Amino acid sequence: MPEPSLFGVPLTLMFLYFIWYSLLGWCMESTYCSIRRHRLINRGFLHLPLCPIYGVGVLIMVNFFTPFTSSPLLFYIMATLVMSAWEYFVGWLLETTTHMKYWDYSDRRFNLKGRICLGNSIWWGVASYLVIYWVHPATEQLFSHLSIPARQILAVILAAAVLADTVVTIRQLALLSQALSRAEELRVQLELGRQEFRDQLAARKDDLQRSLEVKRDELRGSMSSTAGKAKENLARLEDRRNALMSEAAKHSRRFVRHYSGLSSRRYAGPLSELKRRLDRSGDQEASHPDETAPRQ
Repeated sequence: MPEPSLFGVPLTLMFLYFIWYSLLGWCMESTYCSIRRHRLINRGFLHLPLCPIYGVGVLIMVNFFTPFTSSPLLFYIMATLVMSAWEYFVGWLLETTTHMKYWDYSDRRFNLKGRICLGNSIWWGVASYLVIYWVHPATEQLFSHLSIPARQILAVILAAAVLADTVVTIRQLALLSQALSRAEELRVQLELGRQEFRDQLAARKDDLQRSLEVKRDELRGSMSSTAGKAKENLARLEDRRNALMSEAAKHSRRFVRHYSGLSSRRYAGPLSELKRRLDRSGDQEASHPDETAPRQ
């Protein structure tokens, strides 16, 4: 039975291309970031040394841009536009699904909502040239040495590993999002509780000042009882929030360490506190925003 194909390429071979270019993208990204930060940086979104955005990006180049290679100018324009659109889509998708911003080009000129910028778009066009004219032909030659059974077995093993890694990563992100969301809710409750506590104390104080001498001791006792209960409720909320932040820290160490510029509109408060906690505990070696162009 012939193996299914996509764009004339066997599916197992297409998948191996994806893994290969995801690995090369991870190597390039991690090397670049490590040199800029003067320390070893792992830019992988997954646990495995892979950056899938590069793998998918190269497959787009190979399968859709090849017909335009006869016109270098048209090829460059097409590659720049399509690959920039791909980067924008991935950034939007991650922000929508995880409520986290993993890279931000807002401080660069000619950016679009911080997801893409002119400098990176120009690089995508250059990278497309390198891949189409030099890298992919060498890759095809390399993989041609694999027999069909070896290629299929290797593809199955790698697919299982990537699937397991993806499930674990998605679970970590879901737990992190859940913990941050609950922590933000408790933060709001704490603020409201503190305000209510202050209002109650102010009201009791006014009553105390207006009361007759014979009622003063009674009102003082009432105010003390109210303050004690309010403090107990606030303390319980604070304990629950601290527990949630500890849980969030456990699930977020890898993401915060790899993406020091991680930000979120929805969880801005808890995420900032989370970074401070990880920084104090030594889990994050540097807290200043990364100036690189992170990939997933």
